[in-house]
Amino acid sequence: MLEESVDLVLPERALGSAATIVDATFGAGGHTKAILSRQPSGRVIALDADPAAFERAVELSSRYPGRLTAVHANFADLDEALDELGVDGVDGILYDLGLSSIQLADAERGFSFAGDEPLDMRLDPTTGDPTAADLLNTLSERQLADLIHGSGDERFARRIARQIVTRRARSPLRKTSDLVAAILSALPRNASRGKIHPATRTFQALRMAVNHDVERLERSLAAAARRLRPGARAVVISYHSGEDRSVKRVFRRWEHDGLANVITRKPMTPTVEETKANPRSRSAKLRAAERLSAETQSQPEIMEDRGWR
Repeated sequence: MLEESVDLVLPERALGSAATIVDATFGAGGHTKAILSRQPSGRVIALDADPAAFERAVELSSRYPGRLTAVHANFADLDEALDELGVDGVDGILYDLGLSSIQLADAERGFSFAGDEPLDMRLDPTTGDPTAADLLNTLSERQLADLIHGSGDERFARRIARQIVTRRARSPLRKTSDLVAAILSALPRNASRGKIHPATRTFQALRMAVNHDVERLERSLAAAARRLRPGARAVVISYHSGEDRSVKRVFRRWEHDGLANVITRKPMTPTVEETKANPRSRSAKLRAAERLSAETQSQPEIMEDRGWR
């Protein structure tokens, strides 16, 4: 997935130039490293809301003097981050909306249902924003059901919400194991035999709610439309249907308004081989759009849904 997204954000015409690319979700740094290695004279501005990811970006910047700028910021604050750097326009913006393996392995974050971690789930735990535990212990049963169904596509959302409310009346849910136990007890006996862990969708829904993922993505894409230079591309890899629908809707609106051409008429998806090597990529969808100038009328080559190449 990494190579294909970099191919799109760095088309051939940009390889020989000193392009400025925004990696809006630095994470473990894989995309940033690939962009810098492919474009020896280019620059990457790496954003991440996670303080640990920001520190990794700062450390990596020492290997690329003057070419990598680390910024501790959520991608929703793209405008503000670029303004502070004195950057008006950029030559590409890349978003990878999935959690990194480092975040999943961090025992203090609560992203993984495999251990017994505090139910935090904030990408930036230094903020005063509500945690997953706060939401679980304060939202009504109806609100919880709507959240888990709407953001998690969980068909047993009502049963899970009812079990959460029943259990929190006895003792607040504070650890990931508390939530996993509530989910498992709410499901029918044969519902836990699927390909994914039965807690996956509920955990995903909570993470998205805690971090306001869809709202912040749409705000960031609105800023991207203003910041992309003519010919520059926005590339987004999403892992949830709600995020993908949002990207699709925004890109179509750009095209309707004459701001951009949609490069991917259908989202690119992983091949069977990719999902076998990395099961977490199974739900990935990649979409890309190219910014137009007022005079541009030509259509770029359309990339169909042929899987990752």
